[in-house]
Amino acid sequence: MSQKNSADLTQLRDQIDAIDTKIQSLIAERAGIAGLVAASKRHNKSAVYYRPERESQVLRAVKARNQGPLSDEVLVRLFREIMSACLAQQKPLKIAFLGPEGTFSEMATYRYFGHSVQAMPESSIDQVFTEVEAGVADFGVVPVENSTEGAVNNTLDMFMSSPLKICGEIDLPIHHYLMSKQQRLDDIKIIYSHRQTLAQCRGWLKSNAPDIETVAVSSNAEAARRAAYSEHAAAIAGQTTAALYGLHILHQQIEDQADNATRFLIIGNQLLAASGDDKTSLMIAAKDEPGLLYHILRPMNEQGVTMTRIESRPSKRKRWDYVFFIDMIGHVDDKPIAATLREIQRFTQQVKVLGSYPKSV
Repeated sequence: MSQKNSADLTQLRDQIDAIDTKIQSLIAERAGIAGLVAASKRHNKSAVYYRPERESQVLRAVKARNQGPLSDEVLVRLFREIMSACLAQQKPLKIAFLGPEGTFSEMATYRYFGHSVQAMPESSIDQVFTEVEAGVADFGVVPVENSTEGAVNNTLDMFMSSPLKICGEIDLPIHHYLMSKQQRLDDIKIIYSHRQTLAQCRGWLKSNAPDIETVAVSSNAEAARRAAYSEHAAAIAGQTTAALYGLHILHQQIEDQADNATRFLIIGNQLLAASGDDKTSLMIAAKDEPGLLYHILRPMNEQGVTMTRIESRPSKRKRWDYVFFIDMIGHVDDKPIAATLREIQRFTQQVKVLGSYPKSV
């Protein structure tokens, strides 16, 4: 390297060092102001400690200001971690998620809240709801639907009896990896994974491992744990799980749909104020009469409300009795949605607002 190039490189590094100093100073200043906000909230008993809608507004502003060269995703992740760290100096949030460690639910937890939280793995979706309802956890993270396999029914069913509200959502791209202590597929006799993961990889398994037994287990992390203790077993799980359990990755991204994703809900006790870009989720108890679905959908059309999802589930009150789960664009306080709800209530037994919350950033 010439002396001139060496001098230029030294100068560029000096500039980076100077910028790093400014960044660190500004982060410290932000953390100090966040501390003042926390002190103000302690003197106001009605103040809410964590506001998902406010955080969503901040992250949307980050995307709006971005002019590159870093992507929106990278900048959102950086600011999410800054906010997470600033909030944790007051009190780290306790977040229950469907465990064990190494699941996509854990990944969604850190993606949504940042890493400065106390993550609490739970054994079931029911237990996640229970911990949040009891106040042991501040929020919970549960899967609600997959782009390939559809609804996670256990999550929907919990809303029938739970008082908890939906406080947020996150769409997580899902990629599956085949992993084992072995280094060749020919040495594998059994493959463990969660039933939904097996379904999402059905085509690949049929083409590449038609004679290998597949066994559904409680989670992908449990599948990796079993593979780690079995000589001729493999697991299908997320990439980070391989390092966690000391397994070799034999095949990458074996999901049948390249754009495979899972939507996770953030559950808590808050009914949020509008953030400016929201969704509203409803549970509607149906009356047994003709034209019910028409009476539910007609007001949405008349008010110009966009429905993004509808599911039906057995109500478990009596045979052949159902409830509908519906997602709409907008906040429950918006006039079109408020008018829609008033009209729907005329033709149904119950309309339960599960939450109005910021759309996934």
